[in-house]
Amino acid sequence: MAVIRPLRGLRVRPEFAEQVTAPPYDVLTSDEARDIVLGNPKSFLRVSKPEVDFASGTPAYSDAIYRRGRENLERLIEEGLFCRDERPCFYLYRLTWRDQAQTGLVALSSIEEYNEGKIRRHEHTRPDKVNDRANHIVALSAQAEPVFSTFRYRRDVAAIFDTTSAAPPEYDFAANDVRHQLWVVREDSIVTALITAFGTITPLYIADGHHRSAAAAEAASRFKSKDPSRTGGESHNFFLNVFFPHTELRILPYHRVVRNMRDLTLPQLIEKAGTRFTMARCAGPVEPTKKYQFGLYCQHQWFELALTEMTPDAHHPAQSIDSAVLSETFLSPLLGIRDIRTDKRIDFVGGIRGVNELVRLVDSGEFTLAFSLPPATVEELLTVADAGEVMPPKSTWFEPKLRSGLVVNLLE
Repeated sequence: MAVIRPLRGLRVRPEFAEQVTAPPYDVLTSDEARDIVLGNPKSFLRVSKPEVDFASGTPAYSDAIYRRGRENLERLIEEGLFCRDERPCFYLYRLTWRDQAQTGLVALSSIEEYNEGKIRRHEHTRPDKVNDRANHIVALSAQAEPVFSTFRYRRDVAAIFDTTSAAPPEYDFAANDVRHQLWVVREDSIVTALITAFGTITPLYIADGHHRSAAAAEAASRFKSKDPSRTGGESHNFFLNVFFPHTELRILPYHRVVRNMRDLTLPQLIEKAGTRFTMARCAGPVEPTKKYQFGLYCQHQWFELALTEMTPDAHHPAQSIDSAVLSETFLSPLLGIRDIRTDKRIDFVGGIRGVNELVRLVDSGEFTLAFSLPPATVEELLTVADAGEVMPPKSTWFEPKLRSGLVVNLLE
């Protein structure tokens, strides 16, 4: 069963939503965030990425930065930009991008279920990033940003979503070409129906936000260590989440760029690759849509690569993901990139930046060659998670992104 519960959400007031809400903290560099907040003291980035209030180069994980995040949240509340619901509610959150909508439930999910693996994961986390977000949660005594999760489509849940969203939303605004709508679910009958429906769903899956969920679990353990008498029902034992049906999610490709070819020339690289791939020169960018097909860009030329033989291992579904196959058949044997998590020669370009960004990075001389990949599928993600495996790093880019600051979970 999946345990969810409503929350007394701290919500940005609807008239300020467009000005206050912000992209998630982890899709922007600190300098990119500084550019966004220039002239906008109300931006929620001052809470989610409080280093924007400090000079570039300031140690990102300093106590002063976390304190500033709490001060900024308190200031936004004192200025009347936020309100808090008087009773626990659910929230229905709809994002519409490029004529496609996805509707999810904003709720609290159980850290105990997360720790037990009932909320399944498909990515590794980095301890430094987990510690950063745990420090942030503890300093703010709040979970400022939700995790993005999914569940296998259920007709009964869809019916509740449809009925609820038939009423006018309390929020309806646009940001970054995405329409954001939010309904506050206060009615006891609907709240009970949602708890009952989700209580029969198993498992839930984290789609995007592995560090936020791991950080919430770490923060909960810190709160517990300070007061062992706590019962487990406290708000810090749950974490802010948005649950979308898997049929509505969109995953965009996550491409690779490489700084050098070691000692190989392009003709030598093409010759070596020919033992495993068929290669064809293309007049324009290659944006693969089929499994085990890739684009290669180097020296102002595009090539389409198709793997000549590949038998997916049903016992290890993570190894059949396109990003894993590219590493196994090209990056590792031909370029010597054994571990893409640690090798400084490789970097990643995800989401809507697309193949044009690959061309820009290579033509600038910063990188020597680039690989375009087909997008992973939601079904692949679920299969990997069900097998207890993890996908290769930087395999999924979900779009559109949730807005931070729309609903905050206060822990006090």
